Amino acid sequence: MASITVVMAQLNFLVGDIPGNTRLMLEAARQAQQEHQADVVLFPELTLTGYPPEDLLLRPSLQKRIDAAMSEIAEAALPVTLVVGYPRVVSGRVFNMAGVFQGGQLIAEYAKQCLPNYQVFDEKRYFVAGDQPCVVDIQGVPTAITICEDIWLAEPTEQARNHGAKLMLNLNASPFSGQKYEQRRQLLSNRARQGAMPIVYTNLVGGQDELVFDGGSFVVDAAGTIQRQAPFFEEGLFPVTLAVDSSGTVSVPAQDQIAIPSKLAAIYQALVVGVRDYVNKNGFRGVVLGLSGGIDSALTLAVAVDALGKERVEAVMMPFRYTSDLSKNDASDEANRLGVRYQSISIEPIYEAFMASLAEEFEGSKVDTTEENLQARCRGVLLMAISNKKGYLVLTTGNKSEMAVGYSTLYGDMAGGFDVLKDVPKVTVFELSRYRNTLSEVIPVSVIERPPSAELAPDQKDEDSLPPYPVLDEILERYIEQDQSAAEIEAAGFDSATVRRVLRLVDINEYKRRQAPVGVRISERGFGRDRRYPITNGWKIGD
Repeated sequence: MASITVVMAQLNFLVGDIPGNTRLMLEAARQAQQEHQADVVLFPELTLTGYPPEDLLLRPSLQKRIDAAMSEIAEAALPVTLVVGYPRVVSGRVFNMAGVFQGGQLIAEYAKQCLPNYQVFDEKRYFVAGDQPCVVDIQGVPTAITICEDIWLAEPTEQARNHGAKLMLNLNASPFSGQKYEQRRQLLSNRARQGAMPIVYTNLVGGQDELVFDGGSFVVDAAGTIQRQAPFFEEGLFPVTLAVDSSGTVSVPAQDQIAIPSKLAAIYQALVVGVRDYVNKNGFRGVVLGLSGGIDSALTLAVAVDALGKERVEAVMMPFRYTSDLSKNDASDEANRLGVRYQSISIEPIYEAFMASLAEEFEGSKVDTTEENLQARCRGVLLMAISNKKGYLVLTTGNKSEMAVGYSTLYGDMAGGFDVLKDVPKVTVFELSRYRNTLSEVIPVSVIERPPSAELAPDQKDEDSLPPYPVLDEILERYIEQDQSAAEIEAAGFDSATVRRVLRLVDINEYKRRQAPVGVRISERGFGRDRRYPITNGWKIGD
């Protein structure tokens, strides 16, 4: 019985760096051939540009740069079959393409047929859909090439089967969300049975702005059973050996199986990868954040250290008259546990200087949230000054629950370049903090156990202004991620006045979210690319 070794090249590419991505791809192919005796190396979707290239696809020099990369691949003439993704411009139309190289020759091309145009995807803005299958001979095996979304619909697999394919290679750039692994597993299982052929699925890994790609490449046999599972959130070359009998039927002997991470472990790792790649790919020396003694900044600090190392992280406590001794002690304690640079800078004199300058303007006015917001803005100014001076990225610490209802201050705690917890609900913040402490106890227990407070007024608690977080988060999930109406949420047993108040807060704070930093997306619908509501609108809450 013959065999074919396919290497799943689960790599982290830099969007737009076509020469660098080409070099990385060729180096990986050489390594795969030398170390794993690869017959085929399967790369992720849009290998050469990275994913998603967005409006870089509209640049007039796109095809010129792709042609140069393709020439470099051909000139390398590697003794291994390469399956590579790239865009191609044909008569002014752009296709999401996969090319098959053998011995330096481009022997086949496939244009992606199913273009996703939902959530974070808007491929129909850029690409024209293909309509033809691609079945190419690889060591005597009729092999179908498909790209990502093609396996989410039945037609491309049916085409491939009708054209005699006995193996499918699928290039992917599938971003992480909490439920994605199970969806992929079930999907490939169904497609493999439909096509009566094994499927090798290679996924991208790494962070790109708000998206995180989790890798987790895998192989299913013709019965839909996973026989090879690559790690999650980890770059690498992962081989799978396919057996080919005398009739050309391909089978997949059981091989290495990697444990699937728990939901919390996966979310935490997604946050770490998202921070690491955003900071490193954009050339920041390190990060700085305000460490308040609360749970959001505590979790953000832990993620930052795990992503970058303690030497590249600075934490700043910025106390005011309402900051409790417990908060000061907890912040210092966590900074010491994680070993980061830590300092305390009082905002009292800065606040007083602002108030003195505003005394005439505010004369006759009562104290209200203006003074609370001014405290947050003093802190934002300090952090941005440190950022400018040291070349550090400011990490903001607002969570999804706060961002949803506007429990944040423009140009204050929203001032910064990256919000680690932007798509993490408050209840999940608590869960992730407890999870992180199972690895090593870096977040003081008192931070996790005490009631959350912004400490912008005496004895202030978050739940003085908001519903209890378990209630708030479920209402928000139903409204934001499931698109349920007020009436539907109320019918699920939630208090009508609370529902309508929360939904109104979400709606009227769209203007704040438009000015918020980018942050890691972990849900099926985060604030950013896949939720686009008008700021100015007359839509009424109801059915």
